[in-house]
Amino acid sequence: MDNNAKSPFSAIKVVECGEGIAAAFGAKMLADVGAEVIKVEAPGGDLARRRGPFPGDQADPEKSGIFIYLNTNKRGVVADLTRPEGRDLLGKLLADADVLIHNVPPSERAARGLDSATLCAAYPKLIVTSISIFGDTGPYANWHGYDLTVSNAGGWAYLSPGASPYPDKPPLKCFGSQGDFQGGVHAATVILAAYMHRLKTGKGHAIDVSEQECIAAMLEMNLMHWTYAHRETSRLGSRLLGPWFIADCADGKIFALAVEEEQWKRLVELMGNPEWASDELFKDRIARGQNQDALKALMGEWLSQWKVQDLYREAQKRRIPFAPINTMRDLYESEHLAAREFFVPLDQPGVGIVNLPGMPSKYGRTTWSLRRPAPRLGQHSEEVFCGEYGVGRDRLSELHKAGVA
Repeated sequence: MDNNAKSPFSAIKVVECGEGIAAAFGAKMLADVGAEVIKVEAPGGDLARRRGPFPGDQADPEKSGIFIYLNTNKRGVVADLTRPEGRDLLGKLLADADVLIHNVPPSERAARGLDSATLCAAYPKLIVTSISIFGDTGPYANWHGYDLTVSNAGGWAYLSPGASPYPDKPPLKCFGSQGDFQGGVHAATVILAAYMHRLKTGKGHAIDVSEQECIAAMLEMNLMHWTYAHRETSRLGSRLLGPWFIADCADGKIFALAVEEEQWKRLVELMGNPEWASDELFKDRIARGQNQDALKALMGEWLSQWKVQDLYREAQKRRIPFAPINTMRDLYESEHLAAREFFVPLDQPGVGIVNLPGMPSKYGRTTWSLRRPAPRLGQHSEEVFCGEYGVGRDRLSELHKAGVA
């Protein structure tokens, strides 16, 4: 939000603990709409600090690209939650916090003072939010896992890549840490609902987010195929309708799609009405789907003569739903995203100006902005613990020397 505009969420105080992406992204979503977020890191720092990209490919925990993106608009402190003194510091933060969000595995929470039931009893107004691979209950609750685990356990990888002709090849997960990001999105959404409930009742909540369930909830009609028809959806096979494929153009790739008969007629017209288009093999969309390999080969020479954007625009004029396959450079240089000011420049200390993805939504009354860069490790420990929670500077220095803060 604009520094001069008061966000309706600026009164929300959030404490974030954990490692990596899930809790950090959930807290980032709250910070980006105006909440005050204090990130608690172990003395060695969040593991995300060790992940690139790094400027000049030189690893530096203060210059991690993923850490910078996930932790703008937050303040950062250090506290070793495996030690009593560190848990005491956390307790000071929680005493007047509205929300705690973390992704510490269930089996490790008690040792870090993060057991949900204990925290809810100690802080009745606190919204305690835990994100884990399998959730807090059930036979898998104490199992560890990573994004690869989530993709498979949630059923996503089994369906990917769709329409694969290679039964001997294994399933594939989607790029990146989508399970972790989805866990963060779901956590932030439910936190705001719980906060609205607390405004009415004065009571906090224990929120339990399962990344496996976040992914399973996104499987569209595939679960229904089984529950209603006892049909198992598979990534194997071919498209039933055509044309429906990704093809090479002169300067990139395009998604060629024209399965409705009127779309196909307009595409044939755009291709110059080639003789082969009237062949019995391509008489309707099902036949075109069954003979997609031949169709793709016949269309290939024509497609290869086009530049992606030129073909995309010509297809759009004729209401043919082709779509560019954007590279990262295409996205970064997109005129549309530039017009919406999606990428936002940030002056990150020690790094310089970096362009980060911004808020993917607009507000009618206020203007979103990056209020502060990602914190250096322990950057705000003195400001927060001494300036706001009464910890003496000598005491904080002792804890720092002892490796606690």
